[in-house]
Amino acid sequence: MRWQGRARSTNIEDRRGMGMGLPIGGGIGGLVLLLLFSALTGQNPADLIDSAPASETAGTAGTPTDEQGQFVATVLADTERVWGALFAERGSRYQPPPLVLFTGQTQTACGVGQAAMGPFYCPRDQKLYIDLSFFQELDRRLGAPGDFAQAYVIAHEVGHHVQTLTGRAQPGVPLELQADCYAGVWGNHAGRDEWLDPGDVEEGLAAAAAIGDDRLQQQSQGRVVPESFTHGSSAQRVRWLRQGLETGRPDSCDTSAVG
Repeated sequence: MRWQGRARSTNIEDRRGMGMGLPIGGGIGGLVLLLLFSALTGQNPADLIDSAPASETAGTAGTPTDEQGQFVATVLADTERVWGALFAERGSRYQPPPLVLFTGQTQTACGVGQAAMGPFYCPRDQKLYIDLSFFQELDRRLGAPGDFAQAYVIAHEVGHHVQTLTGRAQPGVPLELQADCYAGVWGNHAGRDEWLDPGDVEEGLAAAAAIGDDRLQQQSQGRVVPESFTHGSSAQRVRWLRQGLETGRPDSCDTSAVG
């Protein structure tokens, strides 16, 4: 991706290194364990956050100074650009979500968020949360390397925010597939703005396939249980990400018939 030298969002709260005094076993495999539990029980990983009331945790506001933080800030800024324009076309105003960077675990309006959950969106405070160690999981454990794969993850969570703003969220698997499609919508517009290098789209599609419920279940338990899917199969996730990438239109992301 050609992200260097582009605008960076300041809508970031950096809580990395602050901690909460409680170490957690995120590390390699932590995300997979959580997704497996989610697949077996049929619960959305976001629903597995501690539901206890959360106190606000202050962090450093603004654009991070490290390279990985700047990459995230650059991708976030472009989602703001794209969705701002798309909302304006429909006569409305886009309200960008803050993105919280954290290490291990952090307080959210949805309870305690943990690195083992992977990136997530909390609709109660309309913020995105990510422990950047997830990108190592995506590369080393899940076999989906590349900067566009990482950008897809951020754009997917932004997609959940778009659902909240528009009220178009579908429950369960359709919710996740629509967020994949919205991530593709952003990718389409990023491509028009000459963000993408050859192979970037393939990186994103590979990431979508890597985190399909069927692949994760097969890797962990040696069998696939479609009834317990929470995010969709690899084929479904690839299909809907590709849909957004090819059309660039949010109205092409109606996943209500998927079930």
